Amino acid sequence: MRLCEPPLIPAGTIQKHVAELAAAIDRDGNGRDLVLMAVLKGAMYFAADLSRQLKTPHRLEFCRARSYSGNESTGEVHILVWPETNLAGQRVLLVEDILDTGRTTAVILNRLKEEGASETRVCALLNKPSRRVIPIPEDYVGRTIGNQFVVGYGLDYEERYRGLGAIHVLEEDGCA
Repeated sequence: MRLCEPPLIPAGTIQKHVAELAAAIDRDGNGRDLVLMAVLKGAMYFAADLSRQLKTPHRLEFCRARSYSGNESTGEVHILVWPETNLAGQRVLLVEDILDTGRTTAVILNRLKEEGASETRVCALLNKPSRRVIPIPEDYVGRTIGNQFVVGYGLDYEERYRGLGAIHVLEEDGCA
């Protein structure tokens, strides 16, 4: 696998998207408390930056789900970590790195509904609708991309490349 240059989305552009998303969330929330629930590990950088930009009172929680092996979705979603705090009656913003097949997001949203969250919305830095197999809400999206495998800013390939400040395409056969 080869990391393509230049980045698909430079670091400065990512921060611009984060600021725009935070402003939209603040505007829509009318100052009501919010729980940001970041999906680990991929959304950790995005959630941290989004949290710092938000003016809306909020707390940060984490869940962890797995559905990928290498660069392919397994089709099965396993929730590995879930908040210990009560989410009943809470406004929850699910913070995702990327909306892909929709399976992981749908499983997490169903669990939030079962636990009695009063409102759930989804915020993702990236959206890849060409891979969607389950319809999911796209409440706040930073950028829509094509069917490319991307890494950086939390997104990984076999636990590598998460720490890159920009988002890059990762190609198996070399870069165009």
